[in-house]
Amino acid sequence: MSTQMSSCAAPGQGGLVLRKLPHVTLLFWVLKTVAVTLGETAGDLLGITFELGYVMTALVFLAFFVVVVVAQMRATRFHPVLFWAVILGTSMVGTEISDFMNRGFGHSSAPNGIGYAWGAVILTGLLGIVFLLWWRTGQTYDVENIASYKGEVLYWIAILVSNTLGTSSGDWLSDDTGLGFRNAFLVIAGIMLLIVAAHYLTTINGTVLFWPAFVLTRPLGAAGGDSLTKPADEGGLGWGTLWGSAALFVLLVALIVYQTWNVRRNPLAPLPAPVNRRTGAPQRPNGALVDVVVDGRGASTRPLEESQADI
Repeated sequence: MSTQMSSCAAPGQGGLVLRKLPHVTLLFWVLKTVAVTLGETAGDLLGITFELGYVMTALVFLAFFVVVVVAQMRATRFHPVLFWAVILGTSMVGTEISDFMNRGFGHSSAPNGIGYAWGAVILTGLLGIVFLLWWRTGQTYDVENIASYKGEVLYWIAILVSNTLGTSSGDWLSDDTGLGFRNAFLVIAGIMLLIVAAHYLTTINGTVLFWPAFVLTRPLGAAGGDSLTKPADEGGLGWGTLWGSAALFVLLVALIVYQTWNVRRNPLAPLPAPVNRRTGAPQRPNGALVDVVVDGRGASTRPLEESQADI
């Protein structure tokens, strides 16, 4: 019988759960920015360059999002390809939702839609409702340590709303305020620097800083996408939506390959089986239940069923 660091137990009564979500590091923010930038250029590529139109582009993106988010929820551990595919999907779907709300089926901010300002207000309120539900269901707010199925569902809903809000707020800042593309980018970059400074120089909770930063990387990515695809006389590099999207896709794949390699070399530590934050009641885990096993080669994890078979 192997010596075990945790007892074999049911969810919420001991044991550990494999992580499904990554640590929030510099690599996380680089990957997130690249993914949402690709979401921006891919939307322009299908909707404008390939002339699919808003509706067909939205349906393609929605189908992609549904497939990858279902696969992510059914996975038993963190898979970088799946995780970042869902982030990309929320960016693409969020862009289409924002455009439908704010522009309607046309290409202007008002008269066919509710406008950028109202879109940002409504989405901010919706995100607040998601956080309220999150609190009421007793899930942890710590985005690095979500171990319950319900907590991960709420996480992805908040991610989708955040990326949609990022699109609306970025459009509002650049268009309705009169700042323009370049000045809006500078304002967003300045706010991001303040958030980074607050993270390192203050005691503000990391989760409180995470969500504003997550929202703002969306318009930051949109500005980056415009910089790649717009003609030189408009301040861009003139790559166009096709080559801009191709370059971002290659970069995203390279970063995901690196993260996958790094996770295999340094596996993410499992989390305690989830319990309700308010009541302490056991909750359904979002990943595989495992035990930590110690032998002559050190500590490792294995499925809980295998550990029970040894007893």
